[in-house]
Amino acid sequence: MYVSVVNDAGDPVEGLGPDAFIVREDGVRREVLHVSRATEPIQIALLVDNSAAAADHIVHIRAGLTAFVDAMHNENDIALVGLADRPTILVDYTRNRELLMRGIGRVFGMAGSGMTLLDALVEVGRGLEKRESPRAVLLPILTDGVEFTNMYDRTVLDALKKSGAALYAVTIGTFVPGPRDELRYRAIVLDQGPRITGGHRETVLSSTAVEQTLKKMARELSSQYKVVYSRPPSLIPPEKVEVSVTRPGLTARGTPERRKAGA
Repeated sequence: MYVSVVNDAGDPVEGLGPDAFIVREDGVRREVLHVSRATEPIQIALLVDNSAAAADHIVHIRAGLTAFVDAMHNENDIALVGLADRPTILVDYTRNRELLMRGIGRVFGMAGSGMTLLDALVEVGRGLEKRESPRAVLLPILTDGVEFTNMYDRTVLDALKKSGAALYAVTIGTFVPGPRDELRYRAIVLDQGPRITGGHRETVLSSTAVEQTLKKMARELSSQYKVVYSRPPSLIPPEKVEVSVTRPGLTARGTPERRKAGA
């Protein structure tokens, strides 16, 4: 598993050994064999709200994206996907900072448009299934504007689990579900998705906090542990894998290593 450990302030905690971790598969505790710093590259898809609702927040969203790219692009492959009207690839997976900066410069609020977060999670998740990388992250940055989708919440959550990617999210605003099904489905995915994939959601009331929030997420992802544990041979994978730490005041979030494409 790839595991983040943070303290009460949300800062990553380093220097933990095997005795600090507890791993359970379907409730059964497994023996932790080895713990090291995770060095495998991450496939990171930044899903950016560029709908009309984001127009007043674009300056701060761009600053946050720039800070995140500066922290992560040297060792990880990053893609940039716009969410207005339909999921649109602004920059395909790359470590090239110049290309990513050009893509960030193309992020602006499109007048009269809504966002398509749920469609993007499914489509980008399917794309990640074909990429051979042990770690993957879907990271939406979005406002609480209008959502346009034909996806049910269960369809999206199933696609997230199948992709093997951890869902992190930075959400700007109150995100009251409202009477529309699309908003209710989005609220469910943003609530359950990070928990079932080993990711994390941060809600900010003002977009001025986006930059610091994305910096904090970059530090967390850069400080993950690789936790190796034993399990009996089985053709049926466990339904649920949980990780925790023995030290009080710390929170662990873990994502199982992704299978290679076709495996």
